[in-house]
Amino acid sequence: MAHRDYSRLAASGRDLRFRPAPGERTPPLVSPPIPRARRRLSDAGRLYSTREVNVHQTAPSGSFLAEVMAQTPGGEALQTCLQCGTCGGSCPSGPDMDHTPRAVFALVAAGEREAVLKSNTPWYCVSCYYCMVRCPQEIPVTDVMYTLRRISASAGAHGNGDAADFSRTFIDCVERYGRSFELELAARYHLTHSPLSKMSVGPLALGMVLKDRLSFRPKKIRDLAGFKAILARAKAVEKRLVAASRGEKH
Repeated sequence: MAHRDYSRLAASGRDLRFRPAPGERTPPLVSPPIPRARRRLSDAGRLYSTREVNVHQTAPSGSFLAEVMAQTPGGEALQTCLQCGTCGGSCPSGPDMDHTPRAVFALVAAGEREAVLKSNTPWYCVSCYYCMVRCPQEIPVTDVMYTLRRISASAGAHGNGDAADFSRTFIDCVERYGRSFELELAARYHLTHSPLSKMSVGPLALGMVLKDRLSFRPKKIRDLAGFKAILARAKAVEKRLVAASRGEKH
């Protein structure tokens, strides 16, 4: 007996409940619900469009959720999180995180400020943006992680200072050269964080030098002045967002 063409039925919008015709063999229960599930997710995305969400109407004023959303461009989409786990399943650093991104978002919504700011999750984000590409609600996951890093660093709340120090050293190199300078980054970080325990990586560093994989001189980008102007503008925008989230005039 021929099976029903479920893809055609899904495209037509007809009901896909399993009602086999007399004498018709029931197909596997795995394939038919998929188009309907996708349609429901799509409908949910349209229903809770980020353009229709108003942070002042949905997030309590002064709450941790409102603060994070106000400091993140497009952060109002955070309150449309479906808790589907796509972000955590896509993250290459997920196994090393205290909490998956969706768990962090749930903690933010619950007002668990201390637990979020002490978590290593924002610091283990590698900015691959895979979570943002796959998120059905188009939540700026990576940008939220940057916001949480900034809040954690300014409050000195992060439990493990190594990650924050490494981030500051990396940012300093990027601001001065326009790109990372691996030798300076490694030297500044490792010499100030348990230097004796890092002696074992000496052969690795020597091998990188011999294979011309570790330069002794930084290579600056072209138009470094223009790049620094962009960073200065971004910092000004960041200050305005932070001030607005605190109800301050800037």
